Amino acid sequence: MTETSAAQALCQSGVIAEANSDALFITYDLSPEADVSRLKHLLAQVPVLTRAMEDTSSQSGAGAELHVTVAVGEQVWDQFDATQRPAELLPFPQQQRDQLSAPATPADLLLHIRSNRHDINHEMASRLHALLAEHVVLVEQVHGFRYLDSRDMTGFVDGTENPQGDDRAAVAVIADGAFAGGSYIHLQRYEHDLQRWSQLAVKQQEDIIGRTKTDNVEYAGADKASFAHTKRTSLKDTQGKSVEILRHSMPYGDLTKRGLLFASFGASAVPFTQMLESMFHGEEQGGAYDKLLDYTVAVTGQSFFAPGLTMLESWKDA
Repeated sequence: MTETSAAQALCQSGVIAEANSDALFITYDLSPEADVSRLKHLLAQVPVLTRAMEDTSSQSGAGAELHVTVAVGEQVWDQFDATQRPAELLPFPQQQRDQLSAPATPADLLLHIRSNRHDINHEMASRLHALLAEHVVLVEQVHGFRYLDSRDMTGFVDGTENPQGDDRAAVAVIADGAFAGGSYIHLQRYEHDLQRWSQLAVKQQEDIIGRTKTDNVEYAGADKASFAHTKRTSLKDTQGKSVEILRHSMPYGDLTKRGLLFASFGASAVPFTQMLESMFHGEEQGGAYDKLLDYTVAVTGQSFFAPGLTMLESWKDA
């Protein structure tokens, strides 16, 4: 078995499965009465409960392709395991530049529930919420959905640079060691100012993104402005290799607020941090910032770790 296939077998399925059309991002804090040992035991049941729900949904129509990823926040990890800690599980790397900011708003638990049926996601969320209710307090529930042909609310295709095939596990999953199968997760909820964005000419929007809007063709590197989103997030390491994350981001919104729930999964926390720093400061402090930040505001920022299946299932004996 290759290192990549081993990682695929060890991770929670939602970490690397292909994109779904619908998702719920649910964050919790531990309640004052939380019994962490009991909570670990309950969370260990999630993979079995997910498979049972998937079997039920398949009997009532097309398969939902349901996945649930459980992740623990960096502030409370030591309550779940005081003996070992993922080396890069750190506070959210908040950023500040003049009026622009990416705040840290920690949360203790994440349930990332996704499938191709919102009814199944809702039912799964309801069951898990009831299961965990004695130990948690809801922080936020965000409904993400596929918008048009996988576009962000700005009108541009999102996730074009995501790794494909076996590369998804190579980018998103720790291959070996005590935390094999695990993944670092960073969440940010962005709120877009679509009224201001829509006042820009399409060419101005394209220059800010670094891609054409209608046909999703990326600008040549020499044609990208230093402030272009694709310039600020397309990075190389010291060996010239692309810095990558696996995105499970999805648009969300209602009639008053619309934006993007940005979700980064990685075998390392470093690539996300590098990209976020580049968006705010360019290649060095004081460099060109990502001009898309003039039209969208990050209102949350959280760091989690999704344990591999072996570790998660071991919590049954907590």
